[in-house]
Amino acid sequence: MHRRRDLGGLIFIDMRDRDGLVQLSFDPRWTSLEVMRRAAGVGVESVVLVEGEVALRPESARDTSMSTREIEVHVTGFTVAGPADTPPIPVARKENEALPAEELRLRHRVLDLRRPELQANLVLRHRLLQRARQTLTDLEFLEIETPILTKPTPEGARDYLVPSRIHRGEFYALPQSPQIYKQLLMVAGYDRYFQLARCFRDEDLRADRQPEFTQIDLEASFVSAEDVQLVVERVLVDLWHVADVRVPHPFPRLAFQEAMEKYGIDKPDLRYDLEIRDLTPLVGADSAPFVHEEVATGGRLRGIVTPGGAALTRKALDGLAALARDARAGGLIWARRTAEGWEGQGVKAVGATSLDALGGQAGDLLVAVVGADAVTSPALHLLRGELIRLAALPQRRAHAFCWIVDFPLFEQDPASGDYLPAHHPFTAPHPDDIGRLASDPGSCRALHYDAVYNGNELGSGSIRITDPETQRHIFGLLGIPDRDIRRRFGFLLDGLAAGAPPHGGFALGFDRIAMLLAGAPSLRDVIAFPKTTAARALFEGAPTPVNPADLTALHLAVRSDD
Repeated sequence: MHRRRDLGGLIFIDMRDRDGLVQLSFDPRWTSLEVMRRAAGVGVESVVLVEGEVALRPESARDTSMSTREIEVHVTGFTVAGPADTPPIPVARKENEALPAEELRLRHRVLDLRRPELQANLVLRHRLLQRARQTLTDLEFLEIETPILTKPTPEGARDYLVPSRIHRGEFYALPQSPQIYKQLLMVAGYDRYFQLARCFRDEDLRADRQPEFTQIDLEASFVSAEDVQLVVERVLVDLWHVADVRVPHPFPRLAFQEAMEKYGIDKPDLRYDLEIRDLTPLVGADSAPFVHEEVATGGRLRGIVTPGGAALTRKALDGLAALARDARAGGLIWARRTAEGWEGQGVKAVGATSLDALGGQAGDLLVAVVGADAVTSPALHLLRGELIRLAALPQRRAHAFCWIVDFPLFEQDPASGDYLPAHHPFTAPHPDDIGRLASDPGSCRALHYDAVYNGNELGSGSIRITDPETQRHIFGLLGIPDRDIRRRFGFLLDGLAAGAPPHGGFALGFDRIAMLLAGAPSLRDVIAFPKTTAARALFEGAPTPVNPADLTALHLAVRSDD
């Protein structure tokens, strides 16, 4: 029961199910007094069974926008099958009524899931899952399930560990991804694999992260990076089609360095044309000393020219300066272009002659920062997003997909200088760079590629290492001792030594795709029973302490903080 209206001798109830609402009409002309009495006492959200005659509503009361609002049920029989207590959160809300706090809604998730918005999201999720399955099946991929109880592997986050009762002191791990299994399936000759895989990562959470999640996982043999990208494009185009969006393809490709240079991030939002510019060549004799000092030590002066940005208030500029400082940039340089020329504190910093060389049009705003790329890139990425918002820049396109390619193979830990895999240690080096793998591994590119949509990373993939000696060398560069290589990865190396075809694959974050296509603000709105950002399931009270006897059976004990 969604809502009830008592009008003297008449009662109207809106009955709700997964398909929508229909009005029940209780009228003494066709409803007995006993049925009227039951209807008058039933509480909202109760489950009811109804008998009656379907009839057209009076013409003045019809709503032709919904087929079920053109009709009503003249009730002759009415039974309360599942009486409901007064709900702690409302399901039926008035227009523009705010939702209860999310934590309260997560505690009462069963009621929250009755909301039409969440039901629509989960229906869309179902349709997307079925479309992904059909598309990959049409492309002759085989859906193969891989184990949930696995061996711990270095995927970049902490594993969830599962103690073995039978094998004292030994543990399984829940898979962070099916990465090694799908590679072994290629070695085993299965050629094209996919799975709607459940994955688990014990990491700090954000609105777009969950400790358990679903990914569309695929792998194929005898493929190039471009082959895998075409398959993924086909999947994405079909998924967006489910949401009635036609996507042009093939997607444009940007090298990692180009994306960082133009947008300050490797997942750029290409709906807007605003780009970062290198202003270092403009630095001249009249530029400020601090600018010369940064450039002399390898830094660069980089900035963004925003059309119409000169109209921003001083308060807005102060907000941009605070944003730059929070991003570890020393400060913000800004200047406005007027009909007479450039004005603002940036004239002294950059130099009048240098700004004149920049050109521009009246109404432009320049914001710039100076320093190492590791500082200026993230700062300018944040500034770009805020400038787009403040200047209300128009979108050039509503749905902007792209591929980011030519990632670095390694990153270096800033504290220790140790090499870390930029993505995971099974990614093949770029063939043009493999000669430098021993002498200069930090300069090597990877055969890795990311799919990006409107500034969101949808997933990652790569061509894999198939030579066991190269794989051992990569493990060694990552500081894994020989004895641990065999212990942790012997089954993979043995598989590769059996004769491995060239292969590569991809993993799409399905929950994120569902969130974006549903227009939802959080992953929690497209998952039936999600965790909070503290990794708690509030509706069921998990995680929870367990019986000491159960711990003993698993050969475990919980230590106190002391």
